[in-house]
Amino acid sequence: MNLVELVEKKYSNAKVNEFPAFRTGDTIEVGVRIREGEKTRVQLFQGTCIAMKNPGTLNGHFRVRKISEGMGVERVFPFHSPAVESIKIIAKGKSRRAKHFYLRERTGKAARIAIDYSR
Repeated sequence: MNLVELVEKKYSNAKVNEFPAFRTGDTIEVGVRIREGEKTRVQLFQGTCIAMKNPGTLNGHFRVRKISEGMGVERVFPFHSPAVESIKIIAKGKSRRAKHFYLRERTGKAARIAIDYSR
């Protein structure tokens, strides 16, 4: 076993196989483990997946954007992070792009992605 395989085995998250298959444009809810002092809890972050990078690899991550009190909030979640507890698909978006960075400049109805009922 070479060094790369050893590192991947040690730092990979076993829960990655349980995550549903989602794409950019989907509205997802990510359960993130938050540590406050000695206690831990799961906080839900619901928003639109606007970007994915290297989904099958150890250094892959996805970016989720939501609007909170009129302010846009983005978070980057590594797939193999131990803080990511769960991912739930809320709505599947009809999208023809790999990255949805154009949503940063849009507000209101222009920032919506159509729901794909065929998937």
